[in-house]
Amino acid sequence: MTVSDIPKITFGIIVLNGEPFTKYCLRSIYPFAHEIIVVEGSVRSAAALARPDGHSKDGTLEALYQFKSEEDYQNKVQIITRRHFWSEKDEQSQAYATLATGDYLWQVDIDEFYKHDDMKAILAILKNDPEITTMSFKQITFWGGFDYITDGWYLRRGTEICHRLFKWRPGYSYVTHRPPTIYDLKGRDLRSQKWINGYKLAQRGIFLYHYSLLFPEQVVEKCTYYSHAKWANRSRNAIEWAENNFFKLRNPFRVHNVYQYPSWLERFEGEHPSEIARLRSEIKSGVLDIKLRQTDDIECLLSSKKYALKRLLFQLIEPFNLQWRPMKY
Repeated sequence: MTVSDIPKITFGIIVLNGEPFTKYCLRSIYPFAHEIIVVEGSVRSAAALARPDGHSKDGTLEALYQFKSEEDYQNKVQIITRRHFWSEKDEQSQAYATLATGDYLWQVDIDEFYKHDDMKAILAILKNDPEITTMSFKQITFWGGFDYITDGWYLRRGTEICHRLFKWRPGYSYVTHRPPTIYDLKGRDLRSQKWINGYKLAQRGIFLYHYSLLFPEQVVEKCTYYSHAKWANRSRNAIEWAENNFFKLRNPFRVHNVYQYPSWLERFEGEHPSEIARLRSEIKSGVLDIKLRQTDDIECLLSSKKYALKRLLFQLIEPFNLQWRPMKY
């Protein structure tokens, strides 16, 4: 495809305490972006994780401005902030959607990555079929290290599919962040039209690589947020889960942070997106000083035949359990 043939993609990001991912995420999407609109800052329910003025504690805002100054050579990046707290993530997402000028709006979390060849394939799909209104992606969820992923009943019952890419036109409206939902001019959900489901893309080897449970500090912050967010309905148990099941593996079948459902660990056998490989290399070389989780207990668990057998059992009985106890979203 020539430059003029590439669909114009507006990438929308909301972020609080996104380090160390910030510059790596921006680099990963930059070649494919018409524009990147980043909304930085805290919602009220995450105030404990933010500075008194509502901004990130870990230097994310400074990292965004550094990227803008040093690496935004095509002036694609817009940084949106406010003096105090955002009401909710709906408002943050609506803030970047209101400014979007692309043909498509692609929502990206700061700890989400795609392989470059996959992104090229996605752009080609959009170019060849302009009737597509929505694309979703099946996520691979990393846990405790770059070599491990988590799977489980909660993910297998629909939440492993992330709604991320939407056709965008003047007058379209970003309705909700959970789940990401966009309406067209007639008030129709774009997923009710031509929706390319994540399972279909997964058959082509296209995935969303989600590094959401990778670093200890990252996990603690997520659990702190969930313990205060009314929508999460997890109270202080989120912190207890982190202490008992992320750091100590006391229940190796409740490792996903939505811990009401069985989940388990597996070894990741594939290749990482290039910017994650770069991040990993710079941690290993000492360029980045990031605390990693110790993995001896994970290795011991994954070498256990007993664990593998129990994991298989949970996988086999999940469809039958779902028939008797349908999941409530």
